[in-house]
Amino acid sequence: MVIGFREGVSFDRHRSNWDGTGPRPISWCMWYPAVTSAVESELSGASWFVTSPVAHGAPLNNRAGCYNLVLLSHGTGGSAAAMEWLGHGLARRGFVALAVSHHGNSAIERYRLEGFACLWERARDLTCMLDSLHWIADIASHINTRQVFVAGFSAGAYAAMLLLGAQTSSSPFYGLGAARCGMLNSRQFPDIATRIPRLFLESAVFRESWKRMSASYLDTRFTAGLLLAPGPSVLGFAADSLAEIRAAVRIVVGDGDKVAPASECSDWLHHRLRNSMLEILRPNVGHYIFLPKPSRLGLRSTPEYFTDVDKIRRSSIHARLVETSAAFFHSTMRNDRL
Repeated sequence: MVIGFREGVSFDRHRSNWDGTGPRPISWCMWYPAVTSAVESELSGASWFVTSPVAHGAPLNNRAGCYNLVLLSHGTGGSAAAMEWLGHGLARRGFVALAVSHHGNSAIERYRLEGFACLWERARDLTCMLDSLHWIADIASHINTRQVFVAGFSAGAYAAMLLLGAQTSSSPFYGLGAARCGMLNSRQFPDIATRIPRLFLESAVFRESWKRMSASYLDTRFTAGLLLAPGPSVLGFAADSLAEIRAAVRIVVGDGDKVAPASECSDWLHHRLRNSMLEILRPNVGHYIFLPKPSRLGLRSTPEYFTDVDKIRRSSIHARLVETSAAFFHSTMRNDRL
């Protein structure tokens, strides 16, 4: 199968960027089944990741009629490109996969403290993209928008849960929520908790976002979610909101995860959901197994993200996860008339 690829930037006109100077940007990447006559080539430019060849801008293969869409949310400080292994893999199995880079929390731009503290804005990024499919009109008309799936890694899993109905009761970085989550900090902002009070004083955009922390981001178009190594931010969810979620949820985490230990995060979430399944990858599988296979540049730049325990083959784990994830999404599909 030939896989098409497109990328671009959309904007949420209802939210400001963190500087307060314009609409919130949402950069995106998309993988999809392309026409068989399209020619695949390698992505150009330096990258931390090993990626598969794609047909840039190729027309959609519309012989399948209607495609199911999976929206992808990256981990803290990552990018849409970090979800390539899953997006490309799902496209090979007949899905359209759309990954976004979350403003202020993405490696494609300058990191912003606001982007790390206000993780709930991620959910609206995904809803905005689903609302704005008109910019890919040739593909949008072939997408089933009644049953949409979501997948997220680490902080992306938090965003996925918001779309399925979870509501945040407290910030994992500040106040009572920080105490509950063990004074959670980020690699990029190890002093995040002490800097939040200053943001309240200096940034009107931040204050408005903070007011939205406990809002409902439920989007009933999302009918199932795949959570890869959900991070400690999920501990800030209100338990009663989790109990009300009816969508199917599949949680996958490594037994050697030191960033988001299964017993503290995934297991906690699994036991509060009525329709979830939990898979623990063994043995000695770490948090960053859900990042792509590294290029030489990636391995040299951040070996801690890409160095796995001996005998662990990241590409093999990814291949199996793509298969089981596609099967999971297929198992949740309804037979609605499109």
